[in-house]
Amino acid sequence: MALSAQTATPPPELDWRQANDAVGTLQRGHADVLKWEQAHPSAEPADASPVAGLALPTPEHAVRQAWRQHRELVSPLARLGAQNGQLIASGRWTEVDPGLQRRVDDMDELLEVAAQASKAWFQAVAAQQVLKHQRDMLDAAQAASELGQRMVSVGNWSRLQLSQVQLATSTARMNLRRAQYAAAQAQGHLLKTLGVMGVHDGVALPDQLPDVPPQALGAADLAQRSLAVQAQLPAAERMRHRALATMAVQAYQASHALAQDSQGEVLKTRAFITEETVLHYNGMLKSVWDLLDEVRNQSQATVDAIGAQRDFWVAETDLQWVLQGGAPDSFVSLGGGGEAPAAAAH
Repeated sequence: MALSAQTATPPPELDWRQANDAVGTLQRGHADVLKWEQAHPSAEPADASPVAGLALPTPEHAVRQAWRQHRELVSPLARLGAQNGQLIASGRWTEVDPGLQRRVDDMDELLEVAAQASKAWFQAVAAQQVLKHQRDMLDAAQAASELGQRMVSVGNWSRLQLSQVQLATSTARMNLRRAQYAAAQAQGHLLKTLGVMGVHDGVALPDQLPDVPPQALGAADLAQRSLAVQAQLPAAERMRHRALATMAVQAYQASHALAQDSQGEVLKTRAFITEETVLHYNGMLKSVWDLLDEVRNQSQATVDAIGAQRDFWVAETDLQWVLQGGAPDSFVSLGGGGEAPAAAAH
């Protein structure tokens, strides 16, 4: 979706500096082009579907909502106790005694419901977060298209050059529609997982995912926890659990490293490039095309970081589930971006 149309050498009476000045007459402004999308809503639908009062500000709310829909879990929850129930609902599974698996009937189902609800919540929040940045990318592409049309009208650009910018706008619009569909699907999956599809039209979610912890769980602690779980399992199940634990730890460690890289060095470097581009643009050392291209680059880097952040939380949930004796069907694919992870199929 790059906005790098080939620019012919302009005639003396209208060089690229004058083309930059022309942006000032556009609806999207001149020096405020980066801020325009914050002040003006996108031309695309706002996706303001009705929300029938189901607020899920944290994954814990999703877990407790899912438990309420499973009446068969009332007894195991009571036997589990309020303190252990709170630890599981809030995602602190490693603090729960793995021996409870042998003492509480239907403990495995209780944990599976909690894991599925948590992962569906992370996926829905991430999809909603990605949608916003896809709108930003479309805004930048539309601004470039408007400028390109003005340059064609004054004879400084050919129709061929404009068509490349218009193609980038079409690509951005298609990406936005994909993000709208993904967000709707993720929210529908969340409603279905919680057992409230048809009861609520939608849910109110936070604007962004929780921060990724700066440090991953240590390998020694994970190995010790895995051994504690295996000690509670029948001999026939221990080999299978050992294999699952290995895969879960690999997914967790890789997803944590990717999330740290994408949210740390990559976004910091991208922010520096954007800041320098704005300074050079204001000093007439960069063209408006450079500026609009950087808007797109920064938004795409943010979308990739959101995907990595989502993958980490899905992998972390699977790991905690395995370390309580659970057996996920698959593990996160670490695809990045706005796509749903493989774990969504659990």
